[in-house]
Amino acid sequence: MLSRLAQLSRPKVLALAATPVVALLAVAAFAPLPFAVAQPGGTADVLGEYEGKPVLTITGATTRKTEGQLRMTTIVATGPQMTVRLGDVVDGWFRTDRAVMPKDSVYPEGDNEKEVEQHNLGDMRESQDDATKAALRFLRADGVDGTGKVKVNADLGKIGGPSAGLFLALGIIDKLDGNGSGGDLTGGRTIAGTGTIKANGKVGAVGGVSLKTQAAARDGATVFLVPKAECSDAEAEKPKGLQLVPVTTLSGTVDALRALQKGEKVPSC
Repeated sequence: MLSRLAQLSRPKVLALAATPVVALLAVAAFAPLPFAVAQPGGTADVLGEYEGKPVLTITGATTRKTEGQLRMTTIVATGPQMTVRLGDVVDGWFRTDRAVMPKDSVYPEGDNEKEVEQHNLGDMRESQDDATKAALRFLRADGVDGTGKVKVNADLGKIGGPSAGLFLALGIIDKLDGNGSGGDLTGGRTIAGTGTIKANGKVGAVGGVSLKTQAAARDGATVFLVPKAECSDAEAEKPKGLQLVPVTTLSGTVDALRALQKGEKVPSC
């Protein structure tokens, strides 16, 4: 074998050596990879309607008419059973409106689309419950009376996951008490953002923040509320003119929104 190779010219040897490499690259280009590719998704104003239905329906207390918008944000990722190939991954790495993420970080429940959907909707229901508890807890601590019989129903269609929790809580507060001084919590602005919420008011991190800032700016937001731990991600592809406000708790978020209205200094990333 070695003697036959010795008789070949250098170009022929290189071509022979390159053949299996080319074959491997060709296989890799078409082989499915364990990644998901995400892009900016839709946004929804929790103070308004989504798919023709009110997002928040509150009973047991008088609600107020609101101005401005509180937009929760989403990302859209390739489905759990969708094949992602090398070309998709390379394309995603070089585009600012795409993100390549490990598939199991997007779909930790596995590849069954029905199970994934049910899991995400379950997370959303739990998030709605925690948002209601956190909002009412805040209002009581803020001296607002008449919340004892309040019940809240949130409807975001098939949007799943826990990342709308913060904005559902803010929507409840705005509809029941506004900024606490007769005005709107939004100050008439379009405020967007993301973050999970616990019943005690703690705001938690989410995924896809750099994509959500792009969705927010596209849909008219000028302010983006982001979990403080994800400031660097939010800054990575921050659209021009979008103000980032880091938050850690529901009460701190309300304080920041009140300060914005007064033109006072607010935290920044």
